Amino acid sequence: MNYEIKNSFIKAKIKSFGAELNSLQKIDEDLEYIWQGDSKYWNRHSPILFPIVGRLKEDSYTYQNQKYNMTQHGFARDKEFKIITQEVDFIEFRLKSDEKTLEIYPFSFELYLSYKLEKSKLIISYKVINNLDNKMLFSIGAHPAFNWTLKEDEKKEDYFIEFEDLKQTKRYFLNDLGLLYKKEDLKIIDNKMPLNEKLFKNDALVFNDLNIKRVSLKNIKNENFVRLNFENFPYLGIWSKPSGAPFICIEPWFGIADDENSIQNFEEKKGLISLQKNEIFSCFYSIEV
Repeated sequence: MNYEIKNSFIKAKIKSFGAELNSLQKIDEDLEYIWQGDSKYWNRHSPILFPIVGRLKEDSYTYQNQKYNMTQHGFARDKEFKIITQEVDFIEFRLKSDEKTLEIYPFSFELYLSYKLEKSKLIISYKVINNLDNKMLFSIGAHPAFNWTLKEDEKKEDYFIEFEDLKQTKRYFLNDLGLLYKKEDLKIIDNKMPLNEKLFKNDALVFNDLNIKRVSLKNIKNENFVRLNFENFPYLGIWSKPSGAPFICIEPWFGIADDENSIQNFEEKKGLISLQKNEIFSCFYSIEV
């Protein structure tokens, strides 16, 4: 099912499958900000990444001497969520662990995902509850894809990413298996990083810099923009496909792919959050247009 929330500024559509955002528009114009999906390139819109972000080495891990298999970004994006609350400008979904999830991820959880409109801003909130008697380990992240370009008369090279008070950071690289394997310094001139398809020839740009709290997608032709605010998210991914794909993803993460030298022990995995019994983790980010 597809659900719509709106206020006097913007409207958003969210599918119950994956609790996935699939449309974001201003009320007074026909411009679509969210990538509409195309199997030629990538058929998703804004999947939630849970209970891992990125890829596990050999798509597997061990926990308490037991081996488990899980594919990239986890399973939540391919699950039907239940609606908990629905209002004109707010909707909340829930996913609970079940027999199938326990086969690949041995933790009992509740995952809540909500969308709230506030003027021209969409606030996306995550909440994770540990229902186990002992600790729970997980990662969680966002993967919203935006149309690149937003209008037909624009070129991809007209676009740039704008940071806030950032002169230099480190870019981490993913190899062809989607695993972290190297990093290098990246200079940011006037807070801007020009965009072009070649930028993604080595997969996503991955950042681990808490100074990056706000990122805007802008262009030199007009005033249209997409701005993400994501304070306290330790990681950020920026991704597109170098094959002419007309989208770009800006992805705040609590978690990251395995290192290529990972020993695959889940308790040693980089970027995991640990929750004690009945403890709650919550975070949010926003998309402004």
